[in-house]
Amino acid sequence: MVFSVLKQRNFRHYSFADIISGFGVGMSTIGANWYLMDQTNSITAIGFMLSLNVISGFLISAFVGTLIDKWNRKTIILWANGIRAIALLIITGAFVWTGFRIEYLYAFAIINGMGWTVYMTASRSLVQEILTEKDLIHGNSLIEISLQVGMFMAGALSGVLYKFVGFEIILLLNALAFIVSSFLLSRIQYTPIPFENDKETFFATFKNGLKYLAERPFIFLLGIVSIIPLVSTMIYNVVLPGYVSNTVQGDSVVFGLSDMFYGIGGLLSGFIAAPLAKKISQHGTILLFFMISVLSLLAVAFNHLILLLYFGSVLIGLTNSSLRILMTTTLMESVSKSYMGRATSVWMAISLLLQTLSATGLGLVIDHFSPGAGFICMSGLMFIGFVVYFVMNSKATLKSTLEA
Repeated sequence: MVFSVLKQRNFRHYSFADIISGFGVGMSTIGANWYLMDQTNSITAIGFMLSLNVISGFLISAFVGTLIDKWNRKTIILWANGIRAIALLIITGAFVWTGFRIEYLYAFAIINGMGWTVYMTASRSLVQEILTEKDLIHGNSLIEISLQVGMFMAGALSGVLYKFVGFEIILLLNALAFIVSSFLLSRIQYTPIPFENDKETFFATFKNGLKYLAERPFIFLLGIVSIIPLVSTMIYNVVLPGYVSNTVQGDSVVFGLSDMFYGIGGLLSGFIAAPLAKKISQHGTILLFFMISVLSLLAVAFNHLILLLYFGSVLIGLTNSSLRILMTTTLMESVSKSYMGRATSVWMAISLLLQTLSATGLGLVIDHFSPGAGFICMSGLMFIGFVVYFVMNSKATLKSTLEA
């Protein structure tokens, strides 16, 4: 059932483009983390680099949503991919010319953060346009599969490439991935949704987007809960290098494989989340995955074995990705297509703000205590998500009962 959406030409092109760009981004992100760890041996430096990544995404998110709801979403993605490819080629040249300099990695983090925010907001809004509502859950499942296939292959390959050919080649491959992805996206043919008011100013469009969410508090809170797994994933990237290096005494290959097993868990979610939601209800499945995530993260926090790290990574990837599939589908079914870009950008901005605070704070916590403390923090975050979602839906159910 999941793969039936690939019969649609437009979604097929989108899906392959998503895999390729995700593969490129995954390789360079993992490679950059390890490169910085290798050169500086500082978790704080990694936390700062990731903070730059999310701050740059946060700053641009205020404008991205409005742009995406006013203009053609496919065109915006093509421009973003082109600019990212050129920027990566320039950074690669700088590394080759002068050798390692930490400011180049910081520049990479800024470009990566801005590009990722634009791509995620525009591409998910584009999916809502090219798929019918009944295909959304299967489309989102396949997107998660695509993302994780790209990411876990990237995780394994990045560790090997870094060890034998260096970070510069990884950046070149990332630039090539953006070019190929753009070629596939350019083949998508569809009729974009018309903008409701062409004469509306940019600021008025932005303001109406905020008003839309303010008048729908349940949807707004649902969007907030939906970003918790995203924040957790980002924290995982901060915690993992130090955990592999210090707690389980691993190297770049163990680091890459851990990320690959996270991707395998995410890949499994594409096959498990939708059928499970159909069998035991969407709300019940979301609560179940939140609880599995809380317990898995606690177990990893007190572990010192590489094999258990791999198993824990599978569970963390499975739960985070399943939650993203189910909650993104619910949001796509609930939010008007005309407002999807702005709504997504608001949640993205909040997500990036939380990531900034958590990345910097966790880097300091881990440097002073242990990487296991990072997983305990992740477990606490997922528990908050569980409680908020449970209370929201209990109130919604109670309200429906009283109205009936």
